[in-house]
Amino acid sequence: MIYMLKKVILILIIFAGLSVSAQTLKAGVSKIDNIPNSFYGSWRVQAKIDKQSGNIYFKPVTVDLWNLSRVGDVINLNNPFTGASASVKLDYVDGNLIRFSKSGEYDGNKKLTDTVDLKLDGDTFTGVNYLTLETFSVRDNSLIKKDTAIYILKGEKISGTSITGK
Repeated sequence: MIYMLKKVILILIIFAGLSVSAQTLKAGVSKIDNIPNSFYGSWRVQAKIDKQSGNIYFKPVTVDLWNLSRVGDVINLNNPFTGASASVKLDYVDGNLIRFSKSGEYDGNKKLTDTVDLKLDGDTFTGVNYLTLETFSVRDNSLIKKDTAIYILKGEKISGTSITGK
């Protein structure tokens, strides 16, 4: 009886070890590999302001071109209309729901952060862009003010996909 109990305990320990290993392997998969291929390519993106705070002027409506591409584990977004280009940080992926963000210096003493939530639906997407513009003191780099805007996004695929160097 004791011999049988030891076998059952050993089997449970081995099974528990396999379960932990399987979770570790699953956790090791990069979020970027979960992005649908339809995310990549050229998009015509219309943004309409929904809310804003502060006294800075945000454009009420914009139309831009986003080129989304991937090289290895880096996602790049560039806009040939504005000349802007940035690597984006992937924050979240769940099926066709994607959140990414990017930050950069703007106009010397300012930092502009974009966080984009979007839902892919074939050759279109809908989403929200949360903008934060922080202004810092040139004297001691302390935060002087923070302006925000929320844009509602609609995107239409113009062309293809761009995935290289996995």
